Amino acid sequence: MTSSDLQSLYQQVILDHAKEKHGFGLHDGASASSHQLNPTCGDEVTLNVYPAPDGGVASISWEGHGCSISTASASLLSDIVDDDSRESLATKIAAFRELMQSKGQLEGDDELLGDAVALAGVSRYVTRIKCAMLPWVALEDALRK
Repeated sequence: MTSSDLQSLYQQVILDHAKEKHGFGLHDGASASSHQLNPTCGDEVTLNVYPAPDGGVASISWEGHGCSISTASASLLSDIVDDDSRESLATKIAAFRELMQSKGQLEGDDELLGDAVALAGVSRYVTRIKCAMLPWVALEDALRK
């Protein structure tokens, strides 16, 4: 697969997740919640964390509005949170942050980040990084509560 083909595939993943929002819709039973706003563009997200019996995180849900990058990022994040320990989630958040700070130099670890690696290209556009990071920052904040 050429680099151009991979870019097209990643763009399609982002568009698909922006339209078909996985994890969208808040419901009862959250152990923590975080509301985050990107004042630069007006994107916002509220993210709920649902506890697992072992003290980890069973799942997340979210609501919000914004550009396709922020909504796709929240959707992609909801897909990779599945009965994770807090330590595992901290590792995923750190890996995603590193990817976003790479200025397009990293491809991302798809075993760790799943389809969220599709957002790697966003790291080349400084003004869009906050859009992609918004739900991840919300998860990080909720885990601190």
